[in-house]
Amino acid sequence: MDVKLLVLVAAITVVTYAPPSQAKPISLVERCYCRSTVNHLPRGYIRELRFIHTPNCPFQVIAKLKTNKEVCLNPEIRWLQQYLKNAINK
Repeated sequence: MDVKLLVLVAAITVVTYAPPSQAKPISLVERCYCRSTVNHLPRGYIRELRFIHTPNCPFQVIAKLKTNKEVCLNPEIRWLQQYLKNAINK
């Protein structure tokens, strides 16, 4: 009986003083940011562009609009393809 109590107290002590993990759960790490994309968005509405490439997700383009809203753009939009081509060639 005393051995069980000693083991229980030791287990509680280890759990209490163990450093917390800084890792994110797998479900959050592997989740794609863009679940749906916008196909038509004029360039004049966009304040900045972000490009995200994560494993197991397609190439993702996030546009921050002048209204501070963020939307995901379809990377196949013609003007965006031209923008990427020009950026690569520079």
